[in-house]
Amino acid sequence: MGRKVAVVLADHFEDVEFTKPADALKEAGHDVVVIGVEAGKELTGKQGEAKIKTDLSIADAKPDEYDALLIPGGFSPDLLREDERFLDFVKAFDQDKRPVFAICHGPQLMINAKVVEGRNMTGYKSIRIDMENAGVRFEDKEVVVDGNYVTSRQPDDIPAFNKEMLAQL
Repeated sequence: MGRKVAVVLADHFEDVEFTKPADALKEAGHDVVVIGVEAGKELTGKQGEAKIKTDLSIADAKPDEYDALLIPGGFSPDLLREDERFLDFVKAFDQDKRPVFAICHGPQLMINAKVVEGRNMTGYKSIRIDMENAGVRFEDKEVVVDGNYVTSRQPDDIPAFNKEMLAQL
């Protein structure tokens, strides 16, 4: 039976960091639910290639209804981390040790949720210092798995990211 995966998303996400993992999840039989600030809003990737309509607003999203969380990169995580509701959403997955998949700038949302200290992770090179300052043991490799966390650096890492993401489910 497929799992239910929440994806937190705002405008200017990195197109392929949403589309490729979401496609891999759907192909494996999992249900992907896009959660944004408001339901039914069209979000555009920063490359302008992907346009995604949100399924649900964060106000109506209940973390315990999902088996895992996907945080695509781009500018989206930086926009989302200003909103306490998204931080609480991320914290709920961490508390229950449910899988959290974050790529590129995705860990920015996890930093603000204060769930990264002492974890082995990776992310885009420009946020390495932010991650280390938050207590992450940063590893510069295509994918890092630490318990329920799967993190990757950039679009080139997506095949390895998808493989480990699906293995967690």
